[in-house]
Amino acid sequence: MSEPAGLAGGFSRFRIDFAYDGTDFNGWAKQPGLRTVQGDLLGVLEQIFGASENDFGMRVAGRTDAGVHADHQVCHIDLSDAQLKRLGRTPLSATRLNNLLPADIAVHSVTEAADGFDARFSAIGRSYKYLITDGLCKPNPKRARYALSLKKELDIDLMQRAAELLTGLKDFGAFCKPREGATTIRQLRTLTVTRLADSSVEVFLEADAFCHNMVRAIVGSLIAVGESRQSLEELKQMQESAKRGAKVKVVDPKGLTLDAISYPSDENLAEQAQRARRRRTAEEISV
Repeated sequence: MSEPAGLAGGFSRFRIDFAYDGTDFNGWAKQPGLRTVQGDLLGVLEQIFGASENDFGMRVAGRTDAGVHADHQVCHIDLSDAQLKRLGRTPLSATRLNNLLPADIAVHSVTEAADGFDARFSAIGRSYKYLITDGLCKPNPKRARYALSLKKELDIDLMQRAAELLTGLKDFGAFCKPREGATTIRQLRTLTVTRLADSSVEVFLEADAFCHNMVRAIVGSLIAVGESRQSLEELKQMQESAKRGAKVKVVDPKGLTLDAISYPSDENLAEQAQRARRRRTAEEISV
């Protein structure tokens, strides 16, 4: 998608940093008749600025599925001079938006974006956390909305060995829901499995980007290894095949939280946005 034609003249871009509890949302993207994070944000913006034919040019750093949470999400909007005049003396701020938003969305900040900023394409990294309670954990009703509950005890050391097999620049087609024309090559920079102080298990993933279902499919495969239902060699072969198979299980979304979005320095935002639009090919993967 190209930049709005009038952005350089008559439009101003704003960056919105925010968080949400995804339990009661049908994902990020607006859908007719369903409650979504984007839908709630657009509703509040329309209260302030009136209706928008193009949804204020809103673009998000990473779309999340139904039930997935976010500790730090980022989107941008483009406002015309006429829309900005509707603000009057009260600036567009986190406080103003939070006063209108429901309790399960919280805006951290609203800032005028630096030149070249694109919430999605300027990003150089996204990180996620997935929380699991297994047989070592005491039952905790406070975790019911935010953690996957398993009865068996997981072998964390074995899961970490599996994680190391998946780290790097690879084709993750085996873990992604196929989308026509989209690449499944990703740079998975960090993948760790940690037993926390309360005995719960946290899977942390950081990559340049993730394709659809990739995080939850990887976690599902790590769990299969941790429960001795899949060997390390089987996992390696599955990844190398780059083909989605029946053995890949996408785990429940409630344990997943978007942790952070990272961006380069302001002077590199536009260059990164151009680079991110280029489709990766298999030739980039070093064997």
